Amino acid sequence: MLRVLIADDEPLARRALRRLLAPHADVDLVGEADSLAQAIVLIRQCRPDLVLLDIELNDGDGFDLLAALETPPLVVFVTAYAEHAVEAFAVAAVDYLLKPVAQERIDTALARVRRLSAPAAKGADARIELRLPGRVLRCAPADILAVRAEGDFSRVLLAERPALMILRGLGQFEASLPSPPFLRLGRSIIVNCERIVGVEARSRDEVEVALQGMAAPIRLGRAAAARLKSALSARRG
Repeated sequence: MLRVLIADDEPLARRALRRLLAPHADVDLVGEADSLAQAIVLIRQCRPDLVLLDIELNDGDGFDLLAALETPPLVVFVTAYAEHAVEAFAVAAVDYLLKPVAQERIDTALARVRRLSAPAAKGADARIELRLPGRVLRCAPADILAVRAEGDFSRVLLAERPALMILRGLGQFEASLPSPPFLRLGRSIIVNCERIVGVEARSRDEVEVALQGMAAPIRLGRAAAARLKSALSARRG
């Protein structure tokens, strides 16, 4: 069962969400909160897997709630304000739904939550922990497109979501990601080979790699491109 808590200061909005959740037999609605204080208490008591969270609450906002919890559950923001989307994904929200919410949008969000909250398995199905300020995101390796080194941090490129900056070295990611399909192409990048949909040489020294789930291609230098070409040829062989 997927344990869900609704945190919204509008009774009609909570009722609408209950109606949208009703077709999902595996959803257990464990509580509803109309304030920041009540939401904190219920999350600590009920330990939900997911919070459907409004931006504005009676005594604060959704971001205050996440900051108040040491290990917040997964969050899907449900709000009337489109302008907070970037901030929401910066705190690793699973999704950002605008009111009024269509049934297909809540269905898609719940499907994504189920993938993220599924019990860890071995190998390629194991969840990767991405530690962010105030919370931990458990991500399926298949949703990771590539990882780039940036100083002491690594930029994790995710399918259909903004990239995350994680305080972890590239070597640590190399040790935790399954190989195959992940391949380290040099000192600064790891690529998920199963997500590659196209490779185009822009010059003798630069290649662009298109990845399924990301609009813009990533660019590789000559050495990294040569290693990728060799690995893809070996896979086809």
